[in-house]
Amino acid sequence: MFESKAGVFLVAGLGFFMLSFVVMALIPILIYHGEPELTVDELAHRGIIPDFVDLAEKFPDRFKKYYGKVCYDSYAQALRLGRDTYVGEGCWHCHSQFIRPVSNEDIRWGPRSYASEYQNVLQRPVLFGTRRVGPDLIREAGRKSNDWHLAHFYKPTSVVPTSVMPEYKWFYDVDGYPNKTGIAVITYVQWLGSWRKEYPYWHGEGPGRPPQADVGKDEVTQIGPPRRATASKGDAR
Repeated sequence: MFESKAGVFLVAGLGFFMLSFVVMALIPILIYHGEPELTVDELAHRGIIPDFVDLAEKFPDRFKKYYGKVCYDSYAQALRLGRDTYVGEGCWHCHSQFIRPVSNEDIRWGPRSYASEYQNVLQRPVLFGTRRVGPDLIREAGRKSNDWHLAHFYKPTSVVPTSVMPEYKWFYDVDGYPNKTGIAVITYVQWLGSWRKEYPYWHGEGPGRPPQADVGKDEVTQIGPPRRATASKGDAR
């Protein structure tokens, strides 16, 4: 078999396949085996994003009907339903959730992805995606307002004239207001990337650290993104 080029190529191909399997599959499994995964409730208790509170304030009657009040439990419920809807509607076919350390992707989409970001149940299965018909969404949190997403899901071409994304009018009731699914999927999309310290200033366009000379020795200055809304387990503050 080794006397022909075909035999050499066959053995080489099988060898490279086994090598890639070990490097890209077996080793990562061994490295992260036994690592704890955050539950949805644990993710929710890390902080309720302002966009979820904004939806509750804009649509108080409908929010109360579907989710009650703003609290960790209702936030976790919306994240679960939003993620399930995202998967069920096949959004991952056209949108990736992984920024690679190549081709200046961090300039286009935001800070590159790390393995630790995917150690939670909302990333099971991991939604890396298959292609990018639309933009990567793993840093979507805070990029656009809830109003933009409401218009985009209802009629994508109303905000992006060249969009090929289908309309999701079943995310809305007969009066055109978001229903339980609509609120959930917007909450999920606005959550993506909110765990990063750069959120929501992905490219440093937010307030920066003042010069050292302007800060007193004992002065404490808050630097970075706005503080997220928090709530107790049964109520919101």
